[in-house]
Amino acid sequence: MNKLLLFSSITRKVMMALAGLFLVTFLCVHLGINLMLLKNDGGRAFSEAAAFMGTNPLIRVSEIVLFGGFLLHIAYGVLVSVQNRVSRPVTYAIPNKTETSFLSKYMLHSGIIVFVFLALHFADYYLVKIGLVAPPAGISSHDFYAITVHLFSSFWYSLVYIVGFAFLGFHLNHAIQSAFQTMGWNHSKYMDTIKLFSTAYSVLIAVGFSVIPIYFLFIK
Repeated sequence: MNKLLLFSSITRKVMMALAGLFLVTFLCVHLGINLMLLKNDGGRAFSEAAAFMGTNPLIRVSEIVLFGGFLLHIAYGVLVSVQNRVSRPVTYAIPNKTETSFLSKYMLHSGIIVFVFLALHFADYYLVKIGLVAPPAGISSHDFYAITVHLFSSFWYSLVYIVGFAFLGFHLNHAIQSAFQTMGWNHSKYMDTIKLFSTAYSVLIAVGFSVIPIYFLFIK
């Protein structure tokens, strides 16, 4: 029974790590498309990319995989966090103050904040696209450039967007390192490189996405 429970625990962590790494790849693609919003072409490049993403059959299938990855990562993340807390109900007398333990300690908290933020983000775009949420007045449900301009014209919406991606960057920094460790890819020879990559990637995602509302608020 103990071996079965151990196998089940490891399996959950591996599934969560694989789903997380898939989402990390998606974020990079998503950022590349969103940065097209910064081109001074009236949104043409971004609209063409969005139209391709919305009509290509392979991309449509990938959306299902993406949502599955989100749900899988969230479900296993909660299960693993609960399991860790239950297995260690008493806190240490002398807490470990390493950087990794600090990031790990707040992974569930940052994950919940990121989940709420992404739910709002999906409501503003994906649910508008499929007709479950009404678009802003006078804007077509498929005109994502106009929707983006409208949303980022609000200071408070832009602030929530920036804060949301700041928490996502915080979450990613530890999540990438943890995923490599779970998969057994954290050899001492290149662990420093993994840490550098996770930090650089997290900053790139947080800053890259945050540049967009800043552009529409103060430059456009």
